[in-house]
Amino acid sequence: MNRLIPAAVSLGLALPLPAMATDLTEMTDGERAAFRQEVRAYLLDNPEVIMEAVDQLRQQEEAAAADQDVTLVQTNAQAIYDDGFSWVGGNPEGDVTVVEFLDYRCGYCRKAYDEVNELVQSDGNIRFVVKELPILGEASLTSSRFAIAVKQLEGDAAYEGVHDALMTYKGEVTEPALRRLAGTYGLDADAVLDHMQSDEVAEEIAQTRALAQRLQISGTPTFVMGDQMLRGYAPLDVMREIVANERADG
Repeated sequence: MNRLIPAAVSLGLALPLPAMATDLTEMTDGERAAFRQEVRAYLLDNPEVIMEAVDQLRQQEEAAAADQDVTLVQTNAQAIYDDGFSWVGGNPEGDVTVVEFLDYRCGYCRKAYDEVNELVQSDGNIRFVVKELPILGEASLTSSRFAIAVKQLEGDAAYEGVHDALMTYKGEVTEPALRRLAGTYGLDADAVLDHMQSDEVAEEIAQTRALAQRLQISGTPTFVMGDQMLRGYAPLDVMREIVANERADG
C-alpha cells in the first residue's frame, strides 16, 4: 500500500480542508492530523478511489514491463530468432515468426500444444521456432536431451515427430520408454541415448538457458512474437490477434 500514499496525498490536497499550509513539511501537528482525517474520511466514503488507484498502478507497471520486454527482445533478437540450432517448423519463409520456450513436462505447454499447432497450420505463413527450456526437473532435462540428440543425429523431420510424441506422452521418462519411442520412428536407440550425454547436446541447452536468463524468463511456455513477449499460456484467439497485429505493424 505504500505506493498509494502519493496518490492519497495528492487527493487530500484537493479536498476542501480548513485553511492551512499545503506543503506537508510546513504543516503544524494539528494541521497534519486534520489533513489525515480528511483523507481517511474521503477514502472511507469513496472506496472505489482506492481501486482506481490500484488499477492505474497496475496498468503503469504492465506498460513498463512491456516496454522492458521490447528492449530485451531487440537486444537478443539474433539469439531468439536465428540461433542456428533451434528447430524451425511451420513455414520457414513465413512473414511472422513465433518462438516458444517450452518444457515437455509443463502442463501449460501441453495445454498450448494443440492451439499452437492450429495457429501454425491454419495460418500457413508462420515461421515457428522451438526453444528447449527444461526447468521442471530431471524428467524435463532427459526429455529435452533426447529430443535434441535426435535432431542433431537424425535431422529436423525426426525431431518433429519425437517432439510431438514427447508433448503428448503421459508416462514416466525412462530409458525403456525412450528406446520404444526411438524404435517407433526407426531411430538407432543406442546412438541417440549415447548422444544425449554429449557436449553438443549440453551446449545447446546451456545456450537456451542463458538466453532465457537474459530475457528474464522464469516459466514456460513463453512466446516471443515480433518485439513482444507473451509470458505464459494464451488461448488461440489471443495468439491470432497478436499475429495479426504484427502483420499490421509489419
